[in-house]
Amino acid sequence: MWNLARAVSPRIEEVPSTGSTNADLAERIRAGEAWPHLGAYLTRDQRGGRGRLGRAWRAPAGSSLAISVALDARRIPPERRGWIPLVAGVAMRDAASRQLPAPAGVKWPNDVLVGERKLCGILAEVAGPAIVVGSGVNTRMREDERPVPTATSFAMEGVRVDEDRLLADYLGRLGELSARLERASVRDVVRDACVTLGREVTAHLPGGDTVTGVASDIDEDGRLVLLAPGPRAIDAGDVVHVRPAQTGSAESVAPSPARRCAAGPPRA
Repeated sequence: MWNLARAVSPRIEEVPSTGSTNADLAERIRAGEAWPHLGAYLTRDQRGGRGRLGRAWRAPAGSSLAISVALDARRIPPERRGWIPLVAGVAMRDAASRQLPAPAGVKWPNDVLVGERKLCGILAEVAGPAIVVGSGVNTRMREDERPVPTATSFAMEGVRVDEDRLLADYLGRLGELSARLERASVRDVVRDACVTLGREVTAHLPGGDTVTGVASDIDEDGRLVLLAPGPRAIDAGDVVHVRPAQTGSAESVAPSPARRCAAGPPRA
């Protein structure tokens, strides 16, 4: 198993079950264990996953694939590391789209959507010299197993997913985008994949506040710019698509500094 993925990654380690692949891998790296760039740790039975704002995530065994990947943070300039969760969403979107009937999209910052239903989410955290990027992608999940009505899976989309190919494509694309991030901006790639732009959205912020406005841009620091009604940059939070924006309602806004390093949403 994982023959295709092993051709891309220097290390693939699968465990039968665990509480959280991100917690496991981060703990091992912090304890001094060496993990190579693009090394992956995964399971089909994650029982205590975490998402944005500390939310718990659970799925029936075998219904999803939890993947945590170590990226060498030292390769990427500090001012660009906040883009890592966003490019991970793009990488998974591109990998998933290769097996879906129609291309997936990314809801800012990195939920992978099929239509308006969530296929995958990303959570990134710093662990010593590495950034651990965790993703939970719904593979064989049935309708009656969905944790929320807005979730979907490859199976629900009528696809018998090739998990080895999915992992290989994801790791390959993540490697490409992280290499680009070492030397240049990835803003155009992220904007092209983001289906939030042009939508009216409500952002639920970490402190409990909400902001509703039109998502007009992603600035140079990866923040979502809302017109609410004046420009406001959001660097962390849950974004809910409300409805499409009226034609001509979105415009670009000048960038401003970010305080965000890495964040991500729960796996659906």
